[in-house]
Amino acid sequence: MPEAEKDSPRLPLAGVRVLEFCQVAAGPFCGMLLADMGADVIKIESEAGDSMRQWPPFNNGYSENFASVNRSKRSVTLDLKSESGRAAALRLAETADIVIENNRPGVMKRLGLDFETLSRIRPALVYGSISAFGQSGPRAAQGGFDLTIQGVSGIMSVTGEAGGAPVKCGVPISDFCAGLYAAYAIAAMLPEARRTGRGAHIDVPMIGTSLGVAALQTSQYFGTGADPEKLGSAHPRNAPYQAFKAQDGYFVMAAGNNKLWQSVCEALNRPDLFANPDYETTVLRAANQVALKEALEAQFATREVADLLALFSARGIPCGPINSYSEALADPQVAHFGWVRALSLPGGGETRTFASPITISGHAAPDPRQPPALGEHNDEILRELQSQREAGE
Repeated sequence: MPEAEKDSPRLPLAGVRVLEFCQVAAGPFCGMLLADMGADVIKIESEAGDSMRQWPPFNNGYSENFASVNRSKRSVTLDLKSESGRAAALRLAETADIVIENNRPGVMKRLGLDFETLSRIRPALVYGSISAFGQSGPRAAQGGFDLTIQGVSGIMSVTGEAGGAPVKCGVPISDFCAGLYAAYAIAAMLPEARRTGRGAHIDVPMIGTSLGVAALQTSQYFGTGADPEKLGSAHPRNAPYQAFKAQDGYFVMAAGNNKLWQSVCEALNRPDLFANPDYETTVLRAANQVALKEALEAQFATREVADLLALFSARGIPCGPINSYSEALADPQVAHFGWVRALSLPGGGETRTFASPITISGHAAPDPRQPPALGEHNDEILRELQSQREAGE
């Protein structure tokens, strides 16, 4: 395991203050990524709190779903529709380096907390807005969730088995890709804002980030004029490169080049497959991958998954089991990096979390702090504001 927290260097965003006006997934995930890198993330919530606080499963009354994207933050409750709530938010903005929000376009302006307003009191502010369709354009006013964006962006058109009903990606990819893009862009902009004293408003549309990570699919359309199709676990330009059925279950195997394909044929003692002109190149194997899969699975049907994985792994052919999450989290590589950490919850509950998987110069991320109870840090943060005001007088 990489070196422990006590030996870790100062995190790159230590000393950076983030105000998070976000709910549910995309925005809170962005805020958590910044907190993982050392930022002081203040989550500003209404008295009702982020709606994700009501999502099961619960541990001593505290949502584990909420905890998974809100660790290491502080929570303050403000009524942003009241004069006193807005005034407190503006005082916090005077101390902030970054603001993130994932409301519909126009909401923050109506509250008087938009980029134009806040940048007048904090010119170097980096302000990130995550929304379904962006801050401008014909669909800007429309809302959206991960499911709807997966549909609109094309993700669902290539997910699932050929001829099957529409299927979304099991992981909320549109939400989390938006959060990743936002954190990346904000962190990239911060040094420039500090150097010049001029911040920026970063517009992160979920439809755009969902299309951005679909580079293989968009390039296929640009290059051929034809829409990519559902292929199940298969690949449009590589074969054998998918899930295969063995005697006792399924496994994945990716022989993504000619050398690996030759190794597969040698491992199976099938020189006839390697000599078959239909499978001579990667392009031909992809074009004929249905027949190729049938030929391979006819041989796999007499062997167990563990046997096949051992056979292919010994020859350096990338392969693996189809793990459940419990199995994936128990993988020895996960243990090596120490990614699963203990996490205390408000109310006395104890759970685990998947910590930041990033190491910096061999140092693992420090243990995350517990996620906040709703309004847990009201007094603490208001005292800080009072001290800062007195120091400025």
